[in-house]
Amino acid sequence: MPQLSNSQARVIDPILTEVARGYVNSLPVGQLLFPRVPVSQRGGRIITFGKEDFMLYNNLQRAPGQNTKRVQFGYAGAAFALLDYSLEGQVPIETQQEAEAVPGIDLAQRTIVGVQNIMANRLEIAQAALATNAANYAASNKVTLAGTAQWSDTSGVSDPFADIEAGKESIRSQTGQYPTTMVIGPKVFSRLKVHPKIVGRLQYTTTAIATEEILAALFDIPTVKVGRAVYATDAGVFVDAWGKDAVMAYTPIASLASQGTPSYGYTYQLTQMPLVEEPYADRNAKSWLYPVDDAVAPVIAGAESGYVIKGAVA
Repeated sequence: MPQLSNSQARVIDPILTEVARGYVNSLPVGQLLFPRVPVSQRGGRIITFGKEDFMLYNNLQRAPGQNTKRVQFGYAGAAFALLDYSLEGQVPIETQQEAEAVPGIDLAQRTIVGVQNIMANRLEIAQAALATNAANYAASNKVTLAGTAQWSDTSGVSDPFADIEAGKESIRSQTGQYPTTMVIGPKVFSRLKVHPKIVGRLQYTTTAIATEEILAALFDIPTVKVGRAVYATDAGVFVDAWGKDAVMAYTPIASLASQGTPSYGYTYQLTQMPLVEEPYADRNAKSWLYPVDDAVAPVIAGAESGYVIKGAVA
């Protein structure tokens, strides 16, 4: 986005108009699949949970003097490494002075928020890429729809209920838990709202259109969210971060603290990040610079707790 000129910074209306007409990338949903977990180091091992909670332990009786049987929950799995990200927002001194002359305009604060939004969107895109990559799942935890099986098909052959139920059962059969979250791309959401089998079930309710909450109730999944985030390619083409896929996962709240509970993924983030550094002046550019740092990495801790439907719509 081009830098505000001095004349734009002097008055309120043009700035507020630009803000009103502008857009803000949709709220991130990746954190629902990859809840944040603070870590004290930039590298380590992913905490992975086995199936100890679900195993049948026989002969737990103990005779006097015999050792007590033991079980351990959670272990260090694959390695993870946090990546460092830094971005500075630049505000020319002249522009900031002009803006401060008008009450309610704080370009410094706006710049910091803008930088944070950019970094949050980068993380959302990374989480979406990880969750929708079929290579991260076993054959039992993924399916690719095509032709009349896709939910965009109008012939009446496709059945999102059957496809989603198959994914739910796959997760349950491997973890003992049903998925708690499903994230779908915007085009998937658009098609589901008008899918004959969805509309057919809505005719028995007072709801005229399927919302995220309605889909959650219909699919019997506690949380269904649309991943509306987009990003622009170098050519200026906007792309949906969550594509045309649907991802289901069991991601209990505070799952890392509840060891022994299988969970789909985490976002490991260095403690006290993101960090907004003290602004400094660049005398040559006659500008104030506002740096924001982060050290973070999303990881899949238990792929058996997730299920991806690729190509849900055409």
